[in-house]
Amino acid sequence: MLINRKIYDSVKAMIPKYPIIALTGPRQSGKTTLLKDLFQGYRYISLENPDYRNFAEKDPNGFLEEYDHQVIFDEVQRVPALFSYLQTKVDNHPDRMGTYVLSGSQNFHLMHNITQSLAGRVAIFKLFPLDHQELSSVGLLQDEFLDNLVKGFYPAIYHRDIPSKVFYSNYIQTYINRDVSELIAIREMRLFQNFLSLCAARAGQLLNLNALANECGITQPTAKAWLSALEQSFITFQLDPYFKNFSKRILKTPKLYFYDTGLLCHLLKISSVEKLLIHPIKGALFENMMIAEYVKQMHHSNNLEDIWFWRDSGGNEVDLLVDQGLDVRVYEFKATKTITTDMFDGLNKFQDISKIQNLEKSLVYGGDDNQLRTAGDLISWKRFPR
Repeated sequence: MLINRKIYDSVKAMIPKYPIIALTGPRQSGKTTLLKDLFQGYRYISLENPDYRNFAEKDPNGFLEEYDHQVIFDEVQRVPALFSYLQTKVDNHPDRMGTYVLSGSQNFHLMHNITQSLAGRVAIFKLFPLDHQELSSVGLLQDEFLDNLVKGFYPAIYHRDIPSKVFYSNYIQTYINRDVSELIAIREMRLFQNFLSLCAARAGQLLNLNALANECGITQPTAKAWLSALEQSFITFQLDPYFKNFSKRILKTPKLYFYDTGLLCHLLKISSVEKLLIHPIKGALFENMMIAEYVKQMHHSNNLEDIWFWRDSGGNEVDLLVDQGLDVRVYEFKATKTITTDMFDGLNKFQDISKIQNLEKSLVYGGDDNQLRTAGDLISWKRFPR
């Protein structure tokens, strides 16, 4: 079953406006399928192919004479020298739009080369694994959030009916280990895999890099480098704390999240809904899924916003804060179907301390109903972010 990707229209709208379109995102998120569907008639060149890569490295001018217009260059970060030649090529034809499409799965290398050589000439997009709206559009979003949380959101799991355990086991061996090894030197892969599992156990929690390094038996600089590599490979991301001047007691440590909860569950050895139901960090996994959902939908609709979390030293917190300038939205996530009034306490505390006038408060939970309450909106996980 082909699932229509929400980002399709956003990318299409920029083709007549930029000479180069760039699409990045994790491996197996559907980039190649999307680009071949969107740019029908374009030639597709994968620079993973050693023959094409050798041609581009040894003779970039000849390479771009052969592939001079309406070409998709996949894994283009593998030939960094090509970017300067692409700059010259598009500058020689300033009125020609949609000339090249660049794709890659290592964000650091791709973005570094784009900012160095192609600034102002490229529209940049990120494609992540499937979001809830995309699954819902074809009837694949389950009634219970637990099912999707454990199964994960990579397209191949749905398109090819691959068991999650098989997919993620291969994904770690085939992609994560290789990509991270290309970014940084790892002498003991088993130690890195242990580090990855320790990160999974801290999903949705404040990131204590020293404690993480000590538990793994590595130095703090090594832990920092490994975590950066995971972020550049679109495995993990950090959410920074919100600290405006309305309180001096705000904690300034970021929180750690995974882009995909299926991978997260695999690393935690949660292979079924039954295991998830009794897992002590079920609430943190639900929070991770919903914040990753917000990030995915934000990028898929090409509507980027400033997002944060807030917590003070007294333990009051809101899980997600969206700062829109004059307006601020705050969210709490609860992995339950039973709502009690005290679940709004963090939202109310933030309102009292911040004194923000245009504040929209919402509690997102594991049930189905949507209600407007005095303390804030009650939103079903299926409708988030509405």
